[in-house]
Amino acid sequence: MYLDSDDEKVLAGEYGETRRKMMEILVALGKVFGAEKFVPITSAQVAGASYKTIGKWGLEWLRSLDARVAVPAVLNPIGMPRERWQEMGGITPDFAEKQNAVLEAYHRLGVKLECTCTPYYINRTSYGEHIAWSESSAVCYANSVIGARTNREGGPSALAAAIVGKTPYYGLHLWENRMPQVAFRVEADETLHAGHYGAIGYLAGKEAGNRVPFFYGLRPNRDQLKALGAAMAASGAVALYHVDGITPDSRVLQERGTDISALETITITGEEIEAIFEERTVDAVAIGCPHCSEEELEEIAGLLKGKQVTKPLYIFAARGVAQAHPNLVGTIEQSGARVWEDTCIVVSPGMDHFGTIMVNSGKAFAYVPNMCGAQAVLGSTEECIAAALGE
Repeated sequence: MYLDSDDEKVLAGEYGETRRKMMEILVALGKVFGAEKFVPITSAQVAGASYKTIGKWGLEWLRSLDARVAVPAVLNPIGMPRERWQEMGGITPDFAEKQNAVLEAYHRLGVKLECTCTPYYINRTSYGEHIAWSESSAVCYANSVIGARTNREGGPSALAAAIVGKTPYYGLHLWENRMPQVAFRVEADETLHAGHYGAIGYLAGKEAGNRVPFFYGLRPNRDQLKALGAAMAASGAVALYHVDGITPDSRVLQERGTDISALETITITGEEIEAIFEERTVDAVAIGCPHCSEEELEEIAGLLKGKQVTKPLYIFAARGVAQAHPNLVGTIEQSGARVWEDTCIVVSPGMDHFGTIMVNSGKAFAYVPNMCGAQAVLGSTEECIAAALGE
C-alpha cells in the first residue's frame, strides 16, 4: 500500500502517538481490503457515541486519545437528549454522567457535537466526494441518494479517518465496485408512502445481503429513498443501491450503457409489502429512525395540530433540524408528544421499558426487537399518529 511522505511520518509517530495509532488502523484496514493508496476525505460521521453501545471500555479508549480531527466530523446519535434527559424516562443519573463523559471525550478530539444519523441535513455533501461515514443508513443515503463515496465504516475507522483526513481507497470509493449486482422489480398498485418503502427495504435487504441492488418500478422522493435505504442497511448490509432514473449513479450507468438485463431479478409484490403491516395494540409510538427531515416534522405537526396523544409519542430529529423549526416542534409538543434531539429509538435506554413499539421505519422495525427488547409494529406515519392519538 502506497504511503506518501506525510503518511510515513504519521505512521512513524512524528505527529504524536494518537495519530500513529489511527494511521495503523487505516493501514491495516487498507491492507486487508487490498487498497493501493489513501484518498483524502471531506467529512466523517462517527458511530460509537451512545454509552449504551460502547460501554466502559469504549469510553476509556476514547479518553486515551490525544489529537484533533483534520476534517469536519459529527457523531451518531447518543443515548439521551443532552438537555432534557430527565424528561425522557429510563435514563439514570449514572448513565447520563457516563454519556456526557463520552461527549466530552469526542469534543476534546474536535468532533462537532451534532449527534445524528442524518448528517446530510446539517452539512452539505456533494456528488463524488470521498467521505468516511459509519452509521448504516447515513452511508446508504450518502452513496445512493447523494452519490458521494464511502464504505460502511466502523466507529474506530471513521474516527481514525477523521483524525488523519484520509481513508483507504477501496470498496465503494471505486466506481467499478458500485455496479448493480441484483435487480428488484416492485409491483404495487397503490400509492406508496414512506412506511411502504421501509417494508420494501426490509424485504429487499434480506435478499440482497451486501450486494448492490437496482430497483425498477419506483418513483420515490428523498424521504422515501431514505426509508428504503435505511431498511436495507438494517435487514441486510446494503451500503449502496440504485433506483432506475432517480438516483444519480443510475443515470450514469444508463449514460455508459451498462447492461442490467442480465442481473438476477427479484419481484416484490404489493401483497408481500402489505403482509409486513399488522394491527396490534402498542405501548408507545416512535418516529424518526433515521432522524426526521423538515418535511417529515411538518407532516407530523399537521397531523397532531389541535389534538392530544393518549400514548407516548416520541419524535427523533437532529438538533440542527429541530432548532431550525421551533414552530413545528412547538405544535408537535402541544399535543403531548415529545421531540427528542441527539438520540434515537434504538440507542437510547429510554425506549427499553416498552413492550410493543409502533414505528414508521423499516430500519426501526428490524432493530427494535434486538436493541430495545420490544416487539415492533410497522405502520405509515398517519397510522402511527392515529395509534398515538387512540383513534
